[in-house]
Amino acid sequence: MDTYKMLPDTTRVWIYQANRPFEDNDIPEIRRKAQAFAQSWVSHNRQLRAHADVLHNRFIVLMVDENQADASGCSIDKSVYFLKQLQAEYGVNLFDRMVFSYKDGDEVFTVPREEFTRLYQEGKINDDTLVFDTLVGNKGALENEWVKPLSQSWHKRMV
Repeated sequence: MDTYKMLPDTTRVWIYQANRPFEDNDIPEIRRKAQAFAQSWVSHNRQLRAHADVLHNRFIVLMVDENQADASGCSIDKSVYFLKQLQAEYGVNLFDRMVFSYKDGDEVFTVPREEFTRLYQEGKINDDTLVFDTLVGNKGALENEWVKPLSQSWHKRMV
């Protein structure tokens, strides 16, 4: 059975956003590497009940069910090391928190904060534009609050 479906809504989530989309032909390999990392992720020699995926060709999502075992500082460091390896291999930045992603129809765009602000000022995006809240903290929030109108997101303070 799919690990994701078995994880409770309280499962801890980390979302890493690439500053640009991954190439379509790289997605299966990135997904395979991320899932292999999740399956081998340990904390204090305890296997973590974890899941990983690539969403919208630009978000790497890591999850840990901390009801089973907490993600320790060392295990989180391992995830950062893994992500830095992906970042170097695929030529993206996964740690720039000043890039924002939004939807325009079915397309997802990722832009630097300055461009996001300019797009808002020019009316190309507005309070109803759907944005991705990379700060959601658990699976339930990922499923219900990750994509929301700009007016209901912390992004609103940035425009």
